Formats: sequence, C-alpha cells, structure tokens
Amino acid sequence: MCPKPLVKTKSKHFHLIADVGFLKKPPNSSPSPVAKKGSNPMEVSCKILRRSIHSFLQNYHYFTSTAAFLAFPFSASILLSQALAPSPSSLLSQIYSRLWTLFDAAGFPSSSQLFSILNLKVSQTITCSIFTLPFTLTFLLIAKACTIQALNHHKPTLPMPSSFYSIISLYKPLLHTYICNFFLILSANATAFCLMFLAFSFIEGLLGHSSSGYLLLFMSASGAVLFSVILANALVICNMALALAGIEGHGGYLAILKACVLIRRRTSMALFLALPVNVALAGIEALFQFRLVRPYHSAGKAGPYVALEGIFIAYLYSIFIILDTIVSCMFYKSFKTGSLMRQEDKHLLRIEFSDEENYGYMGTKNFEELP
Repeated sequence: MCPKPLVKTKSKHFHLIADVGFLKKPPNSSPSPVAKKGSNPMEVSCKILRRSIHSFLQNYHYFTSTAAFLAFPFSASILLSQALAPSPSSLLSQIYSRLWTLFDAAGFPSSSQLFSILNLKVSQTITCSIFTLPFTLTFLLIAKACTIQALNHHKPTLPMPSSFYSIISLYKPLLHTYICNFFLILSANATAFCLMFLAFSFIEGLLGHSSSGYLLLFMSASGAVLFSVILANALVICNMALALAGIEGHGGYLAILKACVLIRRRTSMALFLALPVNVALAGIEALFQFRLVRPYHSAGKAGPYVALEGIFIAYLYSIFIILDTIVSCMFYKSFKTGSLMRQEDKHLLRIEFSDEENYGYMGTKNFEELP
C-alpha cells in the first residue's frame, strides 16, 4: 500500500510534518536494541543499557581519560557544594527559611515532616545549582560534547584542531538547550507547587482547620509523590533534549519540543533507563559524605589520604556522568532507527529546524535519514 502524501506546514522557524505512513528503517542502519513484537519496555530498556555499556567499553580509554577528566571539575564542585552547604551561616539556611516562610504563607501544613524534607531537598538543590553553575556551563557541557562527538564518529580521537572545532560546534547547541532546560525545570517546580497549593486550599476550604492528621499526612505524601513524578519527567525530557541537541547539532526550545514528542507513551522506559545511573550517583554522593565529610567534621582536619580518596570519588562520579550521557544518546538513537516505534503509531511528528537553528554544524535531518 502506498503511503499517503505528506502534509507540510511552513513557518519562520520550523516545519511540522504529519507522516501518516509507518516509519521505515533505513536499509543501511546499524543493529539496534530493537523490540520484537510483544516485547515489554523493560526488555528494550535492558538492551539499551547493555548497548550503552558496550559502547563505553569499546571506547574505554577515551571516556575514562579525556571525557571523564573534563567532567571532573564539575563532579568535584557538586560534591564539595553538598559538603559545604550545611554550615549555619550558609546560603542553604537562608534559602530554607525563605522557602519555609513561602510554604507557610501558601497554606501548606508546617507541622508535616514530609514537607520539611521536601523543603530541605529543594533548598539543597538550589544551593548546589548556584555553586556549580560556572562548572556546569563549562566543564560539564564540554564533557558531554566530547562524549557525543565520540559516539557520532565512532572513532574518538584526542582533541586535535579539527576535533576541537567539532566539539566547540557541539557546545553551542548544548549551551542553548541547557539554558532552556533551566526554565523547563523551573516551570515544572512551579507547576508542582501550584497544584499542591490548590489541593491544600481546596481541602482547607472544604473541611476548614478541623481536618484530621491522617488526611494531612495523606495529602502531604500525595504532594511529595506528585512533585517527584513531575520533576522526574522534566529531568528525563531535559536529558533527551541535550542528547538530541548534541547528535543533531541544533538546540534550544525546539529540541525540548522534539524530546517531548519522542518520549510520549515511553516515559516509563525513559525513567527506567535513568534510574540505574541516578542511583549510582546518589550512592557516590553518600559515599563522599560518609568517607570524607563526616570524618572531617568529627576530627576537624583532613590528611593527604583523605584528599586522595576524595579525588578518586569525584573521578568515579565523572565516570557515571559520562555513562549517563551515553545512555541518553543510545536511547535517542534507538528512536532514529525506528526500533521503538510501535505499530499503532500511524502519526509521527517530525520537526525540521531552519538553518539558523543548526549552529553551522549539521543540516536538517528527518528520522528516516538518521543512522
């Protein structure tokens, strides 16, 4: 059966094309973690993880030397920011008190332990983001650019002049996308708190101040779950947008839009792929607190062996940041080969970026043209 003709809608910045036919896999595409008919998302996610680890081991020396050492300053800054934040006169205490005042004025139950923990975590996230912002905009994005450049060319090299130019050309869309991701995360947090405020205001208006403690506990737990779900989905979209910006060479809010289209109905798969690396990063942060921060606060000093151990932990943190970038890229490449396209997906939204959005790196590509 011949596919129906494409309907194009032109605009100044991008084109949206509704493709009614099925997505065909390119004849020369490389094997991918394709899901056979009836395979579950868990099986496909495991295949993507195995392929990501295989790619990491194939280019082990490059990823553990050049890319990891570029990410090392960011890793050290985020670990040190968590260690320095708990001091009484720090920025964390000021942000915590301001958020506590804001939540109390909004009507959130100040006696709820769950909201106290949520307030503390949000305050820690804001504080660490402020401390690590210069390292994030430089070393982290350059390390991601090196990783994506190695995955694109399949033969990573040391940063010679030609490779350096390609990394810089990748850095521009990554920076643009990261700035847009910041506003997306901010909007996700504002949306979650707005929904919780409306829910608590409705309960307070319906029952008054005589609401039971069990109801407040249930509402607090539901609010914490809602906040976690919204934030997790936003972070997954941001990671996919960064991978898309690096691979295709264009970024910004249009990369976020395309990432939202790609992840639709596959959110559980994206969350499962993000879970192992994030658990590993959380474990490394806890190891840093247990091995370095706690002994330092107890003894009041740190020896040379403690400093060497801290360097090793920060380097290990950098390795998992590189792994997270590889997983995001492999997840995106599985879409490009059509391996995750379901048979019932008869309408595929494809976004074509104009030349102004390409940063001089790559031309416009549709899904079928990508390897």
